[in-house]
Amino acid sequence: MFTGIITAVGQIKSAQAKGDGLHLVVEVPNAYLDDVALGDSIAIQGACMTATQLEGNQFSLDISRESLNKTVGLDKVGPVNLEKAMRLNDRLGGHLVSGHVDGIGKVMHFSRVAQDAYGSWLLRIAAPRELAPFLAYKGSIVVNGVSLTVNKTEDSADACIVNINVIPHTLQNTTLGKLQQGDAVNLEIDLIARYLARMLETQAK
Repeated sequence: MFTGIITAVGQIKSAQAKGDGLHLVVEVPNAYLDDVALGDSIAIQGACMTATQLEGNQFSLDISRESLNKTVGLDKVGPVNLEKAMRLNDRLGGHLVSGHVDGIGKVMHFSRVAQDAYGSWLLRIAAPRELAPFLAYKGSIVVNGVSLTVNKTEDSADACIVNINVIPHTLQNTTLGKLQQGDAVNLEIDLIARYLARMLETQAK
């Protein structure tokens, strides 16, 4: 489990073919891996992965074709958001996050909010239509591993558009600051909403 609070920005240094998937080597800040053991879970761009090798300021992992097909940003070198799995005594600064990507969204708009003294930015994402029931005003959503609050939803025939306010601190300490219109992003819906929907589904049968 994770919280959606990014603890570091790392760098995929290499992505080499391994079977039908990839073998990734990720570089991290100094001392980031001091409390990480082999087999530990680390979320990369919001996708839970297993550390299979630790060496200095780098860790390695193997990612399957299935995971590659259902995520973005894990198949090439570049910066990535990182979060180590939470402990039971950790603060829950974001919300409960499983690290399982539910769908790929598309950035429709991303710009600074005019006359906003805090310098916040408006991020509009088109989420897959099937995720619409799980997206609500003031609800939670994970974008590339970052826990964010939905400020507005707008349903269309083929998508659910969500408005998100992003503060400067988040832009400076995650990869979200590099987003551009048209970019694809990993999305995870709220875990509680997922279980609530399942409960209602079974009760209706």
